[in-house]
This record gives sequence, structure tokens and C-alpha cells, in this order.
Amino acid sequence: MDLPVWFEIGSMAVLLIILIADLLLIIKRPHIPSNKESTLWVLFYVLLALVFAGLMWMFAGGEYAGQFVAGWLTEYSLSIDNLFVFVLIMSQFSVPRRYQQKVLMVGIIIALVLRGIFILLGAAIIENFLPIFYLFGAFLIWTAWKQAFPGGDHDEDVKQETFIVRLLRRTVDISDTYDGAKVRTVVDGKKMFTPMIIVFAAIGVTDLLFALDSIPAIFGITQNAFIVFAANIFALMGLRQLYFLLGGLLDRLRYLHYGIAFILAFIGVKLIFHAMHENEVPFINGGEHIEWVPDISTWMSLGVIIVSMVVATAASLIASARESRRDEPGTPVAAAAAVAEEKGTPASVEQPHVEQRD
Repeated sequence: MDLPVWFEIGSMAVLLIILIADLLLIIKRPHIPSNKESTLWVLFYVLLALVFAGLMWMFAGGEYAGQFVAGWLTEYSLSIDNLFVFVLIMSQFSVPRRYQQKVLMVGIIIALVLRGIFILLGAAIIENFLPIFYLFGAFLIWTAWKQAFPGGDHDEDVKQETFIVRLLRRTVDISDTYDGAKVRTVVDGKKMFTPMIIVFAAIGVTDLLFALDSIPAIFGITQNAFIVFAANIFALMGLRQLYFLLGGLLDRLRYLHYGIAFILAFIGVKLIFHAMHENEVPFINGGEHIEWVPDISTWMSLGVIIVSMVVATAASLIASARESRRDEPGTPVAAAAAVAEEKGTPASVEQPHVEQRD
């Protein structure tokens, strides 16, 4: 069963209205959202995604609904990883916290446009060139390895924007200070861009880099372009509020990248298996389909995604709680550190090894 055209058009129209209303709210009332406000918005968008999945179940059946939920969770987990880089960008360019909502919303709009282009291109390529699944699968496995063993930190992602920043500074006049949330300002009678234009460019480049990972990942779950785009929209909606809700919690999610890496590797393997099932490459099995390769169902994919994120999040919070208890006043390690600080000498108590996040 296919989704009715009226459902697809109506869904996109409603989501577009919500996004526009969200943007107007930021423009009219820039502020730092409270934890309560952020929580309510995140819950609203999660509930909206689940209602959408329920409607898909009614109109198109459980398979399509399962594909949407699996795709949405995959994109949502990857979007949470984006937040680490957004935090670094905000810090690097000293964006006033009051105006970070606008930056995030513009970043989300840029991401939607870029991902929409990638989705259309991906759908066209898949329809005309099935062996692309081999390339998508290999790319995701390589990305998973980089995610699990980055050899650096998310700072590396920010460094990639320096070329764009240098190019902007050479080609346009940019003021030294912000003027509220404005992109243009007047300094000594001369119209100039504010540093906000650099922040938007950095966010845009980051969105482009993440789209290169996320789009092949979701095409490993479903090849329906509407479901792919809908999953991306729901994953990005509420990301702004999630940024403020998580706040300092992001640093505590030290094992999140392992969970994301496992999901990417799993989907990469699934894509390669699918390519082998539909094999058209002459030098692989003589161009014939490979039937003995296992078929990974949508529901198995959904289970792997949920378990991976739950385990990674739980392990991160448990490790963080243990570290906090170890550093509490009165514990041997904390006491030795306090004495050492007073005397100006290193602590004599050997500290237990704590794995540092890459």
C-alpha cells in the first residue's frame, strides 16, 4: 500500500506552517528558553512524530510506519551528535546566548534545504543505479570507524570551517562586534556584516558535512523519498530546544559516538546485503542475485537503533555518575587533591584511570 498523495502534501504543508511559526516566534521574542519550556517543546515534537507514525500505520501499514520510526530515530541520534559541533561553534565565535536560538533555527533551515537536495539526488541515483548501495554501505562503515575512533575531537569539525571564514573575511566587510541578532549593521556610517554571517556560514558547512553521512544512512532503512524527508524534518524539529535542554549534559554523553558508530556500521552492512540481493555488478557472482545473504527487516533495524542509543546513553550517564561520586568531598581521591592544592604539591594518592572521550 502506498501513502495517499493528499496525506503527503497535507503533512508537508502542516510541518512547513509549524516551522514558520517557530521561526517567527524566535524573531519576535529572542530569549533563553527555560528547562521547562525546552522540555515541553521537545516532548511536543516527539509526540508529533509518533502521531505521524500512527497515521502512516493507518494509511499505509506497519512496514512504512516502521521505516519512518527507524529513519527518524537514526536521524535524531545523528542530529544530537550535531549539537556537539554547534556548541563548539557558538563558543568559538562567542555568540551571545540570548541569540543562539536564531542561529540554531537558521542552521536547521539550511540543513533542511541541503538534505532536501541530497534526498532528491539520492532517490534519482538509486532508481537508475542500484550498485550505489555498495558505495553507500562502504561509506557508512568507513564513517562509523571515524566516528568510533576519530583520532581527535569534534574540534576537528570546526577547523574545517576556517576556509569559509577566511574567504568571507577577504570578500566582505565584517564588524568586530555583534549588533543583537542582526546580520547587517552600520559602523561609522558604513554598512557592514556582523560576525553573525560567519556563524551562519560555519553552521551551514557543518550541516553539509553531516548531510553526507545522514542521507546514505536513512536510505539504508527506506528508499521512499517522502519518508526520508519526513524523518529528517521531524529529527531537526525540536533540535533547537534540545540544544538548550541538554546544555552541560552533552559533555556527559561520552559514549554516544560509539552508539552512533554502531548504528552507522549496522546500516552500512544492511546496505551491502541489500545490494547483494539486488546485485547487477558483473564481477560479483557473475551479475546474479545473491540469495543466501540474510535479509535485515525494518523491525530488526529499529530494535538495533533503539538498543544502541539506550546502551550508549546509559553507559555514559553511569560513567559520569561514578566520576562525580569519586570527586565528591570526603572521598580519598578528592581529599588528597584538596590537600595537594593547599600545599602546592601533586597529590600522592594514585587516581584511578578514567577513559577520556576522544
